[in-house]
Amino acid sequence: MAGRGREVSARVGRQFRDAFADLLDQRTPFGRLALTHVLMTAGDTLLTISLAGSLFFSISPAAAKTKVLLYLVLTMAPFAVVAPLLGPLIDRSRGARRAMVVASAALRAGVCLLLATRLHSLLLFPLAFTMLVLSKLYLVTKGAIVPQLADTPPPAAPGGGEPDAAADEAVSADAAHAQMATLNARLGLLAVLAGFASSVPAIAVLKLAGAPWVLYLDVVVFAAATVAGLRLPVRAARGRDPHRDPGPAAAPDSGPQRRLPPHLAHHPEVTLALSAMSLLRGVNGFLTFLLAFDLRRRGVAVAWYGVVLAASAAGSLVGVLLVPRARRLLNEPQVLTASVWLVVAVAATAAFVGGVAVQALMAFGVWVACSAGKPAFDALIQREIPADQQGRAFARYETRLQLVWVIGSLIPVGIYLPLVAGDLVIAAAAVVGAVSYLTGRRAVRAREREA
Repeated sequence: MAGRGREVSARVGRQFRDAFADLLDQRTPFGRLALTHVLMTAGDTLLTISLAGSLFFSISPAAAKTKVLLYLVLTMAPFAVVAPLLGPLIDRSRGARRAMVVASAALRAGVCLLLATRLHSLLLFPLAFTMLVLSKLYLVTKGAIVPQLADTPPPAAPGGGEPDAAADEAVSADAAHAQMATLNARLGLLAVLAGFASSVPAIAVLKLAGAPWVLYLDVVVFAAATVAGLRLPVRAARGRDPHRDPGPAAAPDSGPQRRLPPHLAHHPEVTLALSAMSLLRGVNGFLTFLLAFDLRRRGVAVAWYGVVLAASAAGSLVGVLLVPRARRLLNEPQVLTASVWLVVAVAATAAFVGGVAVQALMAFGVWVACSAGKPAFDALIQREIPADQQGRAFARYETRLQLVWVIGSLIPVGIYLPLVAGDLVIAAAAVVGAVSYLTGRRAVRAREREA
């Protein structure tokens, strides 16, 4: 057991070292993206803490419910802009993705400055809406830009004449696909650490000076993110030829003369994976607000919020740390399947045991599942959707994921549910989702064998 523990510790240590090595090595395109992502995540964390201080904890539960309902409804609207309008722009030209990252950061710095003086006015929600649009724009662009900046060699060209050429090509392609999940997880790990690191000064500033000063600090963070975004390269990473490498890790397009297809390509595996990831995101939103409002109704000590938040953060960290190891043993759909069954297990346990304390375990398990599932889902999109359509693909799929998250969040906000009842709802929904996903994948594989 001691030897096994040392092995796990060494593996986790390597993942931390690799993530920080990427972040600190600003000579590589992915390192520059990692720095930009850390700053963007820190900015989002500061914004969330400032709004939580003004929307939730500083007012009565009844008033909080009304404002949170309005806020949740508004979170659905940004994707009405991002998906149909901005998604195609991301795929339009070689420099569009970097331009979107820079625009998102710079505009958020400006909006934060306005928001700091309008927290208690009617402009709060329009400005919060604008911040959400810009945040989702970056989220969509980041998903599409990872394959462009990843530094992996293209698969071997078919027809090379060697006896094992096909096998070598398959191995190379699988390694590239596995690296996509690993890079997504590495960005997720850095995001978790950035969120934790930025929340400490944000909470301190919130307590000492108030929410407006958190937003002033956020202006500085987003200004730094703007500078970092300007350093992202326009061209694909070293070793890639966008004219000759049409694979999933290719650059987004080969020049302004390239015409995009009129409709977004679909893939059955991605469509099915979207259903599993939607379940995970819906459960995430449901549990977040179930705990927030039920703990307030119970009048529990503030320390319990800290316990649940710590469990959620630990779950996010463990989830992204598991991805590289899990991807060596499982493919992306299997990682998603395992994530859904983990939700079933922790929800059933929480419903059976009951009580506030076990909800920390519930939060830990759900955040592990979501954090492990998302890099696998992103890698599946990056693998199966053509590179010149990935901007629109991420816009469309993130829209659906956000809608599901909001719907899941609205249920415990609008309807009173005891914790045990909420746990049973999560367990039942996860069982149905897991069975549906497995059945759907089996049907897809059967059709592929018949074709």
